[in-house]
Amino acid sequence: MSGTEAAVSRTEKAMSEIAVVRDVAALRGEIGAWRAAGSAVGLVPTMGALHEGHLALVRRALDRCGRVCATLFVNPRQFGPNEDFARYPRDEAGDVRLLAHAGAHLLFAPAVEVVYPPGDETRISVGRLGEMLEGEFRAGFFTGVATVVAKLLLQAQPDAAFFGEKDYQQLLVVRRLVRDLQIPVEIVGVPTVREKDGLALSSRNAYLTAAERAVAPALARVLTETAGAVLAGTAPAEAERAAVAALTKAGFARVDYVAVRDAETLEANPPSGRPRRVLAAAWLGQTRLIDNAPV
Repeated sequence: MSGTEAAVSRTEKAMSEIAVVRDVAALRGEIGAWRAAGSAVGLVPTMGALHEGHLALVRRALDRCGRVCATLFVNPRQFGPNEDFARYPRDEAGDVRLLAHAGAHLLFAPAVEVVYPPGDETRISVGRLGEMLEGEFRAGFFTGVATVVAKLLLQAQPDAAFFGEKDYQQLLVVRRLVRDLQIPVEIVGVPTVREKDGLALSSRNAYLTAAERAVAPALARVLTETAGAVLAGTAPAEAERAAVAALTKAGFARVDYVAVRDAETLEANPPSGRPRRVLAAAWLGQTRLIDNAPV
């Protein structure tokens, strides 16, 4: 068998080894069989349009768990009325191929009515943590996130669930959700995957024009510089103002925020010695990018 034929054979084998289920009963049936065989279960929630950042979550889950289930659900409840739900990138067939090649064993890809049955009214709020920063600019966003993540965790009942640090505030919200509701699952944060020029991978990067893509890496660079300045003794408020000015000069049309916050609570002005994080959201044309860096 030639090298090409072997590669094709491996691809076909991978495709045959990932199942796709679309209802909760089938999901629980598959995961129940894994548990009966003694396997730990890892969950990787996604909204699809997968990239290397998502696949890094799958690989981390495979390192920790015997079986891995990914989910694909573009959650309408976390999009505002003027946001990009309708045009959010969707490519289920491509996502299935990527997940199979990465080694995932199962994909849960439910329809909206499976996740939100008729008459569904229960919503979950994590309080202040979900109201600051992203919560200020995207009203209801974290209620949508917390609600759908709680549903997915209860539907799949994994041992561990894996989330990227690129969406740092979301990671903290999920950890708070699990702690407060006493859901028996470990939430594992996975470092941000970046392009060679520093741009954090995101499904929304596909929206960028060539000119905007050339500007985009400035966000990571400025955040790294801001973290360094704060670590060297610059007052956070001064560092934040300088970062906004630097992003504007680099070509960002609007900066929603640059904020130096407590790394666990996201409160401003954390006590001395507490770990901190600098977070930002800024616009290039019609595309809103977020990123963060440790201090």
